[in-house]
Parts: sequence; structure tokens; C-alpha cells
Amino acid sequence: MGMGSDLGHDLVKKAWELLEDSIIYYGDRPVGTVAARDREVEALNYDQCFVRDFVSSALLFLISGRAEIVRNFLIETLALQSHDKQMDCFNAGQGLMPASFKVESWNGHQHIAADFGEHAIGRVTPVDSCLWWMILLRAYVKATGDIDLAHQPEFQRGIVLILKLCLADRFDMYPTLLVADGAFMIDRRMGVYGHPLEIQALFYAALRAARELLLPGRRGDIYIQVINQRLSVLNYHIREYYWLDLKRLNNIYRYKGEEFGIAAVNKFNIYPDSIPYWLTEWMPERGGYLAGNLGPAQMDFRFFSLGNLMAIICSLASVEECQSIIDLIEQRWHDLIGYMPMKICFPAVEGLEWKILTGCDPKNVPWSYHNGGNWPVLLWTLVAAAQKTGRTELGWKAIEIAERRLAEDEWPEYYDGRNGRLVGKASRKYQTWTVAGYLLAKELMANPDHMKLISFDEDPEMQELLGILSEYRCG
Repeated sequence: MGMGSDLGHDLVKKAWELLEDSIIYYGDRPVGTVAARDREVEALNYDQCFVRDFVSSALLFLISGRAEIVRNFLIETLALQSHDKQMDCFNAGQGLMPASFKVESWNGHQHIAADFGEHAIGRVTPVDSCLWWMILLRAYVKATGDIDLAHQPEFQRGIVLILKLCLADRFDMYPTLLVADGAFMIDRRMGVYGHPLEIQALFYAALRAARELLLPGRRGDIYIQVINQRLSVLNYHIREYYWLDLKRLNNIYRYKGEEFGIAAVNKFNIYPDSIPYWLTEWMPERGGYLAGNLGPAQMDFRFFSLGNLMAIICSLASVEECQSIIDLIEQRWHDLIGYMPMKICFPAVEGLEWKILTGCDPKNVPWSYHNGGNWPVLLWTLVAAAQKTGRTELGWKAIEIAERRLAEDEWPEYYDGRNGRLVGKASRKYQTWTVAGYLLAKELMANPDHMKLISFDEDPEMQELLGILSEYRCG
């Protein structure tokens, strides 16, 4: 399937050339890839290597037998983890990984300069960097068998620091991870403060990765026990309370508010009037998805793509829910895929809601950027989810759509418009994760065995506890 063989081959060849051109060197060692190579606009921080951006490139390098660049990246970013992080007189958490880094020269010597959010627009601390780093370390070990790297003392310490940062007791009663707005791929204000789905899916995958990577022994065994406890309740919490389909929508519509006590059905005090009108029309008869956020009297009914796709890939969603999410994507293809896979969230927020949620952000106007824009990098996660659920025809269909425009449009960062027909107004060209996302999608479709690098099976260790929790709820 796909484009004509010659044209498709040329596109892949050109994409690989662009990826090669994006590689950053520290001395003579490759250590990452720049965010973009758009030579027509000011670089700003697009000449840096972002941890989240590098993931698709790293997986591609692992697949193609070039693991050394991934190993170098893991080593150098781990070294940055322990750096002092002075941000306007405030210290960031000790286990924090940088959002990005850059190789700089001074007095004839190179050094790596990291950004932990102190230079970012809005000064947002990256919560997802340490989670992606853990997931990528596991992928490296899966690809190379080099478990010795992960077992080195400095790597074990790095893993533990991340776990301490994520598992610390907070003023929060939920198993989900509480984060501020803009702390992940959606790195500008979009009304996602609290417990956004994307972070919970990455958190779940990172915990499962850590469990595989920790050395047996007193400290490792203690953390594995804590991880198992957190994984079980997190898994149950997301599947039980974040899930939305027509049946659940009807239940919420008939909720009673102000319920007190352990027997409360409406545990988060969600008011039926908060169900948006668009959802009553948009929710298909068959299919469903995980809500974007959940908290006291708050359910974000928007569809967030990366969170739902990662929930499939890491088995945070149940087998039935995974199929339902893909069913919904297939039935709402025009809204979520349109002319470029795929929309980062749906629908866009508009009018007064846009002013309040985004702070009148001119980059996040309706159907642009993070507010309903289409992001080609999401192609690889869509393909991975389609591959895992056995819906490969949707993966090929998405790749074909992307191939029609990516090269012609010079590999942009994102697309604008309700159906993704316009190249993003402020979109950088030759965006590296757009290039790598396309190549990775092709590789995942050509060889499903590559899924083992990023995918997790249903966790048998949790099924007993999930059964107990379900029985307790029914009782």
C-alpha cells in the first residue's frame, strides 16, 4: 500500500537526508537532533535538542542499528539531571530532566547548556522530559540488550531521582500526577492544569519502564513494591473514571451532585450541565475515549490525541477501551485526521472560553497550534496504536494522507484549520520530529516487531488487584 513505489522511495530517502542533517555533535559524538532546520526564520530555541522531540528520532535510530547516538543522548542528559538549576532564585526538583539542551563553544571548548524551563516562554518546567527519558532508556535496552548501561550506578541513581520526584507525597488524594498547565507537549496555557491524560499515560509507561530497569536489591525491591502499588491504582483510576462513551455520558447526565461519603456514585461531583453540547452530537454509538482531565467538579471532555494513543500503546487503557478509541478515531476521521494526521486535541476552544483558558494567546487561536491544530509527529503514535489493536488498514491510510503533502509543504511543525488544510501560520519548516515521525510510522508498519521498543502488554501483576477494586466498588 502507499504511494507509487518510486515516489515513496524518494520521499523516504529525502526524509533520511533531512534527519541526518539535523544531528547535533558534542565533539565527534552524535548526541541528539535539533528541533528544526528552518533557515528562513530566527532559530530561537529550535536549534536545541528537546527531550520529547528526540524520542521519535531515537526510536528510528534504534530500529536502524544506530544505537550509539541514543546511548550518548541518555548519558549526556543524565549528566544534566544533577546540574544546579537556578531559575529566578528558585530551585527545581532534583530529578528533573531538561526540556532541551544545546552544544555551545566557549574559549575553544565545547559544553552542553541545558534549559529546564528557565528560558522557555511562560517559564514552564517540563514534567514530561523525565518520563520520556525513562521510556527511551527502556527502548534502548530492548533494542540493544545493553542492560548494563541501565544498571550502572549513575543510571540507577537517575531512575530513583525521577521516581522520588514523581512518587513524592503531595496535597493530592489521587494516584494521578498533579502538574501545572503547559508542562508537556502542550507547553502553553490550554486549561489543562491538574491531572491531564497525556502526563498520566507517560507516567504509567515510565513506571513500568522503571520496574524493568531497576536492579534487584534492597533499594530496587522497595521501589518496585511502591511502583506496583501505584501502577494498580493508577490503572484502575484512569479506566474507571476517565473513560467516556455514550453509556458513560448517559450516566453522567443523570448524576446527582453534592454526594457525601464512601458510597457516593458521583465521586468527583461532576455536574451534568457541564457536558458540552458538541459532545452529545459528536460521541458515536460505537466507540469512546479517555477524557482529557479530571478533578473536583471538572471533567475536560476534549479529546487529546497523544494521551489516548499512548494509553493504547502502554496498555493503560483496557483491551476493550483500546478498540473503542480506535473505533472513535475511525468514525470521526474527518475531525481528528482530516488532511494531515492528526489533530492534537478536539474541539478547539473559541470565544470567551478561548480568552479565559489560553489567556488570549494569539498563537493558540481556534484551530491552530495546540488549540486544535494538526501535528504530523502524531502520525507515528497513531500508527503504533493502529498496529497494536490490529487495525493496520487505518495506519496505512494515515500514512498515505501524510505522504501527499509533507514533502511539498517542507515538513512543517503543524497545520492550521478545522481539517488541517493550512500550513501553520507560525509553523517551522523542516521540523525534525515531523520528518522522524513519518519515517518511524513507515518502519512500524513494515515491521510490527519494532513495537516492542515502545509498547507494553497488559500487566498480569495488576489484574488481581483490579478485580478486588472492582468487586469493592460493586459491593
